[in-house]
Amino acid sequence: MSQPFDVAELAAAYASKSPQDILKLAFEHFGDELWISFSGAEDVVLVDMAWKLNKNVKVFSLDTGRLHPETYRFIEQVREHYGISIEVLSPDPRLLEPLVKEKGLYSFYKDGHGECCGIRKIEPLRRKLSTVKAWATGQRRDQSPGTRSQVAVLEMDGAFSTPDNPLYKFNPLAQMSSEEVWAYIRMLEIPYNPLHERGFISIGCEPCTRPVLPNQHEREGRWWWEEATQKECGLHAGNLISKA
Repeated sequence: MSQPFDVAELAAAYASKSPQDILKLAFEHFGDELWISFSGAEDVVLVDMAWKLNKNVKVFSLDTGRLHPETYRFIEQVREHYGISIEVLSPDPRLLEPLVKEKGLYSFYKDGHGECCGIRKIEPLRRKLSTVKAWATGQRRDQSPGTRSQVAVLEMDGAFSTPDNPLYKFNPLAQMSSEEVWAYIRMLEIPYNPLHERGFISIGCEPCTRPVLPNQHEREGRWWWEEATQKECGLHAGNLISKA
């Protein structure tokens, strides 16, 4: 890794740069210490761009234990297509088993998704990011007007940084629209999750994701029983903090 840099200054300088330029900046400063977060959805575009810049790109994905079968198969398809290793992170059974024993498998419909996501997503991610200097996500501003409209292309991670491990977070696709993402996928014929063909736009866990109707926003298919402005699982909790 090179010398520390001014995050705010670079975020402003790169605000209108291409995703590839933002990834180049990330690799220049962090090299193989940069990790790409892959959810099994349309952020395969991020994996494709990163792989073309660095064939040794490091990729991780969260396996909550509740993903669609199509998503599991898609993760393996991406692994094989690019010839890369994808580190799959799993929940800690010491935390998960008491939750299921006490509340069953669908408690989130009654008391919100926070507790379940905390165990199945946030804890494994925190465990991973505690060993990482920088990560890149597929967040886009148009994904969620309530929580992601101000996403910067580069920021200090407000949710997972610690005094001992300041964490740099890159969002190379921040300015891309859904239309641009899908134009990229179609033009380059890269793999995509077949659930997208069935009306699923934003894909998460099977019990918490449903197709959306024409002209519905993509995040309306996630946690549809909850308040629309809180549709973050905690992976990008900084988006909510920044709006407080």
